Amino acid sequence: MTVITSAEPTVEPAEVPVHELVLGGAAARGSHPALVDGTTGQTIGYAELAGMVDRFAAGLAEAGLARGDVIALHSPNTILFPVVLLGASRAGVVVTTLNALSTAQEIAEQLTDARARWLVTVSALLPTAEEAAARAGVEQVWVCDTEDGHRSVRELLASTAEPPEVDVDLDEDLFVLPYSSGTTGRPKGVMLTHRSVGTNSNQVLRSWSRVTGDDRVLGVLPFFHIFGMCILLNYLRVGGTLVVLPRFEVDSFLSALAEYRITRLYAVPPIVLALAKHPAVDSYDLSSLREVLSAAAPLDPRLGEACARRIGTRVVQGYGMTELSPCSHLVADDVAGPVPGSVGTLVAGTQARLVDPVTGADVATGDVGELWIRGPQVMKGYFGRPEDTAAMIDADGWLHTGDLARVDADGYFFIVDRVKELIKYRGYQVPPAELEAVLLAHPEIADAAVVGCYDDNGDEVPKAFVVPSPGRTLDADAVMAYVAGKVAPYKKVRRVEFVDVIPRAASGKILRRELRERPAG
Repeated sequence: MTVITSAEPTVEPAEVPVHELVLGGAAARGSHPALVDGTTGQTIGYAELAGMVDRFAAGLAEAGLARGDVIALHSPNTILFPVVLLGASRAGVVVTTLNALSTAQEIAEQLTDARARWLVTVSALLPTAEEAAARAGVEQVWVCDTEDGHRSVRELLASTAEPPEVDVDLDEDLFVLPYSSGTTGRPKGVMLTHRSVGTNSNQVLRSWSRVTGDDRVLGVLPFFHIFGMCILLNYLRVGGTLVVLPRFEVDSFLSALAEYRITRLYAVPPIVLALAKHPAVDSYDLSSLREVLSAAAPLDPRLGEACARRIGTRVVQGYGMTELSPCSHLVADDVAGPVPGSVGTLVAGTQARLVDPVTGADVATGDVGELWIRGPQVMKGYFGRPEDTAAMIDADGWLHTGDLARVDADGYFFIVDRVKELIKYRGYQVPPAELEAVLLAHPEIADAAVVGCYDDNGDEVPKAFVVPSPGRTLDADAVMAYVAGKVAPYKKVRRVEFVDVIPRAASGKILRRELRERPAG
């Protein structure tokens, strides 16, 4: 066995719940801006944020929620998102985050699986939220803003009671229950404890040693995604200012970067592509930016270098996954010349192995193998799915990521491919099995398979191979429209090819490699 250990082999475990770790120094920071609405300019200072979190926790307790209960948060990025997230934590309540783009059926399935009692949303998303809540039997639907006939989070923020005293078990009690497809299959609840999330924050901030309260960060990555949540928690912890945007739109994004003099940007490859190529970039002063870090999906090193040249700052990558709370690799901010294309080195307290997925043997330095991770950031497991947990984390504690990687002699890792079948469209996870199930429900489709392919922008997109039912003639646009009506926008099938047969092994497993290697049809 060849175990690769972080150059900083130890890290301090979190000894307090996440809300306390993040906001422990908030009151002392007074009016220093914690959250700024990048659209309206509304600002919440640190002392105010701490007070809002306490009042929200008190309101939850008064309403009858207690330690271990689950609420679902269904919202784009807003300055109240962190209040709900951290206030629930303060009350011992677990938050399961929902993709704001999900369909009612997708939301209902997560609500049911997570056993959520409440759904907290925003008025713009109410029709979908209410339909999902009705299907799942959720007790109450709340809004973060205001809407006639609906209870508002503002009622809870008006509580005058003392926040509850909750005895949190750091190793057992969940801070958050995001959903991930893991290496394959349908979404599963990832149990992230206060200890795993808090300790991963310690690991990340060891690498980000130069991050301070003077930093201004753009919160444009969705907070419901673990990457966006990681940025939120770590920058509030150090006292930085988080400028919040509800979504990525080029003009508002560039305007916020310039107006608020953003110092650090955390992005996904499509954002890096915009910075490298969009003509509007030249109209804005982005000289305040000191670093761009891209993660959630692989970034082509040539694209990263083009972005760095254009905006005059370094562009680096990191690596992680929801099941790792979420980070295992970073380029430390005191590294002068990071290796192009690398996701960095192991964060403190983390071990890795690279294992041949066929033989099970560890591979040599420079060779490609499946990346396995062991460390304090590994999830507790999948909620209610012990068999899926055992398939992901072996008896020795190694989490099998499903990603193929190599490492150089200096400990820099490179993600080169995936063992898993999961498609990553602009950082979002798209499980082929889910799309195949939708396709196979079509009365005129006899068989179907979905694989990832790359479009002209370099994004991995779902492509469907479809076998029409005998005597039927299907239209590709109609197939794509059919799927689009049943899934979230980011999961849409974007290419269709009609075939006579889906290649399968004797076991019935789809031979996806054969489909990927077919000449474009």
